[in-house]
Amino acid sequence: MQTLDVGAGRTDQEYEQAKRQRRADLLTESQSDANYFFWAAGLSALGTGLLPVRLNGFVNLGTVDLLGLYGRAFGPLLPYAVYGMAASWVVVLLGLGFAGRNAQRWAFLAGMALYLVDMMALMVLFSLWAFGIHAFFVFRWFQGQKALQDLKQAEG
Repeated sequence: MQTLDVGAGRTDQEYEQAKRQRRADLLTESQSDANYFFWAAGLSALGTGLLPVRLNGFVNLGTVDLLGLYGRAFGPLLPYAVYGMAASWVVVLLGLGFAGRNAQRWAFLAGMALYLVDMMALMVLFSLWAFGIHAFFVFRWFQGQKALQDLKQAEG
């Protein structure tokens, strides 16, 4: 009985070159997926009113919207609490983006967890369009962490 060799017909140099290329491709893919943290931060700034232009309904943050609806206990400080939470959301996404670009798998996992919690808040608010945008980002970050996991397995 004969077994098939995946690298059959390749020299050792060609095999090593293909292996290096695969690792480089996985790293590039994860860095590309990490760029979606920066897109998410920009859209979050647009959706929460941190920028002069605001896109309501298209890009909402469920936790910020819930704070605006149910945060009456803050009284006159409510607008500051909402903007503070929105600004910290953007800063966290930027930090996760830089960590993800440096091949930190935990950044992708943290981003996915953060957005999954926010997706629950969006379900309460019935914001389906924003839920879909969140789902897109979670999917891309899942792909990024998967590429880093495959890279770790290829190196080990």
